[in-house]
Amino acid sequence: MNTTMKSWLPPLALLALAVVLYFALPYNLAFLTRILIMAVLVLSLDLVLGFAGIATLGQAAFYGAGAYAAGLFAIHVWADPVAGLLVAGLAGAALAFVSGLIVLRTHGLTLIMLTIAVASICHEIANKARDVTGGADGLRGIRMEPVLGLWQFDFIGKTGFWYALTVLAVVFVLLTLIARSPFGLSLRGIHESPERMTAIGVSVYWRRVTAYTLGGGIAGLAGALSAQVTQLVSLESFSFTLSAEALIMLILGGTGRLYGAVLGTLVFMWVHHWAAANDPFNWLFVIGGLVLAVVFFLPRGIIAIPTALKRLGGRHAGT
Repeated sequence: MNTTMKSWLPPLALLALAVVLYFALPYNLAFLTRILIMAVLVLSLDLVLGFAGIATLGQAAFYGAGAYAAGLFAIHVWADPVAGLLVAGLAGAALAFVSGLIVLRTHGLTLIMLTIAVASICHEIANKARDVTGGADGLRGIRMEPVLGLWQFDFIGKTGFWYALTVLAVVFVLLTLIARSPFGLSLRGIHESPERMTAIGVSVYWRRVTAYTLGGGIAGLAGALSAQVTQLVSLESFSFTLSAEALIMLILGGTGRLYGAVLGTLVFMWVHHWAAANDPFNWLFVIGGLVLAVVFFLPRGIIAIPTALKRLGGRHAGT
């Protein structure tokens, strides 16, 4: 089996797992769809942080921008889901581009704080613009047309699941192509040593802005999926908690490896769901323990488990 085929095995396995879960858990499609939507958001963060090395805690700003853009577009212009996706992606990318021109001139803690500030400003704008966004009550009255004119969103959630899975697959393939392109390789170089990339003539700032803009557009797609599937947008779309959870999911799975982002999302949300159902008051202890275990024993994320097992097996064989 050649290297190209091997590289596609993990994402194909995750796709097969999604199909299996669809048939195994037919009454939990809303939860499964939420996992798929969050996976799109975490993939956008992987492009920004895992590839370009841009530390951010404000990815929810672009997610929320996409959610409100898709919702308002459906209410006032056209309720076609695919058109709403495109509008939401453009909204997230536009916000990322404009804010990125400023925040990406900084580094370290200042950069992180500015990304949080952007999301907080968006949250406050959405809260104050009650006549447009619904404020604290949320944006309601979203009604979606059938996807491609064929599949109507249903109460059970079958259409929503396949719709979100399709978008996730398209985003994954797109990011895989970007990662293997000269642009993606230059992002990895910038992540490792921006000074060296500058020395060889690479425009580090503008490539970081480009990656940040692309990540914002993909996060906007995730927000649109949420708005279209649930037909509701709330202020929580801009919340710091959403950005922080997306970062934890990425760290759990492993940064810089796209299928690690999907795997981390699946593990986090499944453990979160199970722990909260069993102990609604202390479930954070379980999440905290999981994060500590991964950080201490698998610093490269859950995707490093096969490598760790091989090394462990080699040590035992050597003794």
